[in-house]
Amino acid sequence: MAMQGKQWIGGEWQAGEGAEGESRSPSDGGVVWMGRWASVEQAREAVEAARNAWPAWAETRLDDRMQACRNYAAYLQEHADELAHWIATENGKPLWEARSEVATCVAKVDASIDALLERRWTTTQEMDAFLAVTRYRPLGVMFVLGPYNFPAHIPGGHFIPALLAGNTVVFKPSEQTPAVGQWIAQAWEQVGLPAGVFNLVHGAAEVGAVATDHDGVDGVLFTGSYRVGAELHRRLAGRPEKMLALEMGGNNPLVVHSVSDVAGAAVTVILSAYLTSGQRCTCARRLIVVGQALHDRLVEQLVEKIPRLRVGLSLDDPPVFMGPLIHDRAAAAMEAAQRGLIEAGARPLVELRRDERSPALVHPGLIAVDRSEQIEDCEHFGPLLTVQCVPDLEAAIAAANATQYGLSAGFLGDDVHDFHYFLHRIRAGVVNWNRQTTGASGRLPFGGVGRSGNHRPSGYFACDYCSYPVASLESHQLIDAARKMPGMEW
Repeated sequence: MAMQGKQWIGGEWQAGEGAEGESRSPSDGGVVWMGRWASVEQAREAVEAARNAWPAWAETRLDDRMQACRNYAAYLQEHADELAHWIATENGKPLWEARSEVATCVAKVDASIDALLERRWTTTQEMDAFLAVTRYRPLGVMFVLGPYNFPAHIPGGHFIPALLAGNTVVFKPSEQTPAVGQWIAQAWEQVGLPAGVFNLVHGAAEVGAVATDHDGVDGVLFTGSYRVGAELHRRLAGRPEKMLALEMGGNNPLVVHSVSDVAGAAVTVILSAYLTSGQRCTCARRLIVVGQALHDRLVEQLVEKIPRLRVGLSLDDPPVFMGPLIHDRAAAAMEAAQRGLIEAGARPLVELRRDERSPALVHPGLIAVDRSEQIEDCEHFGPLLTVQCVPDLEAAIAAANATQYGLSAGFLGDDVHDFHYFLHRIRAGVVNWNRQTTGASGRLPFGGVGRSGNHRPSGYFACDYCSYPVASLESHQLIDAARKMPGMEW
């Protein structure tokens, strides 16, 4: 049965007053969520509700804010299977992967608490006759825009640190996954979060624009495409008083050099390129192999293994490795990307192709290119990987850096000295060695450079953009009244 769409504003559920909307399962096309988006007035109302709730929440004891978030984690844990089914049904990822996302949401709470206590805790230094104290204060109202690929985990990576720091939240989930976003709001209601501290509005660009521009919003936290992130950056040009944290994906390279376990390298390449049907911002898009002999052996392994990946629907049993893309338009875009590469002279080694079971379902592709210029420097968000052979490590690094993005990069190779040579020359915020590019830890920062972000890393560092430091020089007594400086004539 489809979820009936509502907004959660100031502790009350409201029917949307905007245009009609719905989400459909990419697996079978069934309606998952139906209702109306928020109106412009409701978006403003949500910001005002968050603004009104902020003073009391900011003054709430940290222990109580921590407990509220722990209660949320416990609720997720208790209802993990229910949430996982909503994610799998609405997003299309396999159920096993949706369950993994829920587990990551639960772990995010303790990681965020640890990060807050480690990075944004009060510190005191004793000076000659006074104390030098650094404290941290919340910014105010944070507007969180969630993506569809991790509709529960990634928004939580923003709103959990924000709530812990004492901010209130207005959350707009992706219009592709409103049911998961609404489920999250219901979870906060169930654990008794005070009215107005967490608010939910559904909608497309118009709703996001109204909340972003609102004078009552102090920060905008976004994960998604470069196009939308750049638009947010333009909207807030000349408004330095607003925090803007952007994570915008990448055109990520994976370099293979002097690796002895070629079969193991092939598995790591597959996990890097095709996990979540290629719909992770850290997915490898460009495979760069040093040396013709290694290239040929690795390609042979990939051409043998890729067609054996089980592709199917999110709730299939036995489970599949890859589910459908978010919708049929995404599948068509991946077909177009493959055609563009072939027209530029690339050669399909394993052809990306549609599957008749769903218009959004595609099988992964591997495309051979002769030079970096054949690859459009953009993020094709799906299971399509290019492979290029280069003569040496210097050429590999040059090819890897041939992008305006800089989110993740990977190096597969036996020699630690080669890895460090690569590490100090690659331009990326996440650089893994002998690990898939899609492997990230909630105990580390997460973000990139170039078109991948605006130097506001999330992950363990998300607490940094949720508060500001206050420096104080303090003494229990006034300065000695007898103290004089030049020019004091009394």
